[in-house]
Amino acid sequence: MEQRAAAAQAREANNEQTAAARVIGAACDRRLAKRLFLDIAADPAERQPPALRQPLVLYGGGGLGLLARAHLEAVGYDIAMVVDRNAVQLSSNPAWRGLNLVAPAEVPQEFKRNALLAVSVVTSPFRPLEMALRADGWANVVPFYDIAETFRDRHPLSNGWFAAPFDAEDVAETASVLDRWADDASRAHHLQFLAWRRLREEWIFSDVPVTTDDRFFIPEVVQCLDHDEVFLDAGAHHGHVSQRFLNATANAFASIVAIEPDGVSRSICLETIARLPPEIASRIKVCDALLDAESRTQPFHDGLGYASQIAATGTSFRSTTTIDSLELSPTFMKLHLEGAELPALKGARQTISRHRPIIAATTYHNDDGTWRTPAWLMENLEGYRFLMRLHGWCGTGAVVYAIPEERHDA
Repeated sequence: MEQRAAAAQAREANNEQTAAARVIGAACDRRLAKRLFLDIAADPAERQPPALRQPLVLYGGGGLGLLARAHLEAVGYDIAMVVDRNAVQLSSNPAWRGLNLVAPAEVPQEFKRNALLAVSVVTSPFRPLEMALRADGWANVVPFYDIAETFRDRHPLSNGWFAAPFDAEDVAETASVLDRWADDASRAHHLQFLAWRRLREEWIFSDVPVTTDDRFFIPEVVQCLDHDEVFLDAGAHHGHVSQRFLNATANAFASIVAIEPDGVSRSICLETIARLPPEIASRIKVCDALLDAESRTQPFHDGLGYASQIAATGTSFRSTTTIDSLELSPTFMKLHLEGAELPALKGARQTISRHRPIIAATTYHNDDGTWRTPAWLMENLEGYRFLMRLHGWCGTGAVVYAIPEERHDA
């Protein structure tokens, strides 16, 4: 009797966890956005990362899967296997050496019932994939980024943060930001972002797709680009965004300043640029700078690739600097700084005021993205249009865009 009751309780819990994504077909105008936001804000529940259990299995061997492997190795947590439809091809990749890679059909059913499956995919909706995996026998399915939250005392990767219940200030400020977006698509994506971060609910607006291939270079930005842009690539990593800027401008640009504080990533960035034609490479400068709101000493956790950042877990201390102190003249600023975007913007007031650049800043690494970062931009930049777009699922890939009205109308 107790076993049947426990089984029924487990099925009920699974049904709740695997509820289909909420699909909203209506255009998300200000009135609907306010109503939907108040639904989110009214929920008082605290939500926490999932409980860890062994064996742990990664699902997905793409870029996020590799990041997940590096993260779990860094925190000393074992990976039992990696499941991917392309397991045979992945097995030839040296990056996966030492791990058991298997195709989904090769995993025993009993193993699926006991393991914790960490989904390392954010290029498609999570809930439908979760439901399919549970139907295939996996009993415990969670996003990898939620698991990463458990290890924040050792590793600063923070893409899986859970928003706390909103207080009165959160409600008022977030509602104000929702009202000030320049289009309904921004309101839809902001709500989609909030629903995941606050409720772990997946909302889909059928007329506003999540686009994973145009981060930083949405049509509204690309149509504004001219042949004499000065591109500031803050958080350049390996230089891939600078390369995409070259593609977007057909190599017609004035200059690029690529800022990357992590030594290994900066070296790879330099190698990336060295492979470009000399005439193009000569207009690109790579800088070692740790951006902040002011010059001070901060702990820096390096050696983490994409995730290197200012963090309490860092064992080295570095002097930070501001964009203003670099005396640059950007016409397009991209900031991807693992949560330091708002401080970096605050340290760029004079530069922004003087040169009025297009701005693209990621907002998904901490709860500044709920309202503080867009609110700061809206309150400090006159004559700008503000947009928000999601370029990933599970609350990731959120970018705020600020476009000067004179560029938009040109």
